[in-house]
Amino acid sequence: MITIFHRLKETNRLYILLVFSLTTILCVTLVAFRVQYTDKVTFVFLVWNIFLALVPYMISTLLVLYHHKIKQSIWLWIPFMAWLCFFPNAPYILTDLFHLKPRAGVPYWYDLALILFFAWNGLMLGFASMMDIQAVFTARFHAFVGWLISIGSLLLAGFGIYLGRYLRWNSWDVISSPTHLLHDIATHLLNPFKHPQTYGVTILFSTFLLLGYILLLQFSRVYTRR
Repeated sequence: MITIFHRLKETNRLYILLVFSLTTILCVTLVAFRVQYTDKVTFVFLVWNIFLALVPYMISTLLVLYHHKIKQSIWLWIPFMAWLCFFPNAPYILTDLFHLKPRAGVPYWYDLALILFFAWNGLMLGFASMMDIQAVFTARFHAFVGWLISIGSLLLAGFGIYLGRYLRWNSWDVISSPTHLLHDIATHLLNPFKHPQTYGVTILFSTFLLLGYILLLQFSRVYTRR
């Protein structure tokens, strides 16, 4: 894990930022071209979604670069909690595939490619920020803590996807409507037989994210050792 932490610093960090900048520009360009071609703003909301997916990566980038300046480790949890609130926004874009359907004036394959570009970009941003967070907590505490944080965050992200897609809650509702948010969470979690969809969506997406993240880590370790 120490090799991962070093790999994510300075030069490689700039390279990763460049790649994500290019992929994000590509996503926005695809939407802009569609709007120009059809005079309809059908998928403009994806631009907002990708911005929300960038937020956790920006937070994790700052933590990687400046966490050593935080003298007391307890203060590390404040930016982490902010990151955790926005983290589900990154893989959430996968569920925007629900909006895919044949539309007049645009080839079906173009809309499919457009949404997949956004979904892939969001997922990679999420995994990259997760690697950052795990590396920071491993460096500050222990490898076990790093894994505990990453696994727990990925499991919560699966639930966060459900909250966003089906209950229509947003990250900032943690501050703007905490009471109603907690009520909805308690209602759905404490009544599994009345809300089987809650557990189904959470388990499937959490499993997908966890396996995808572990596979990505294994790939990174294989090529780092060469």
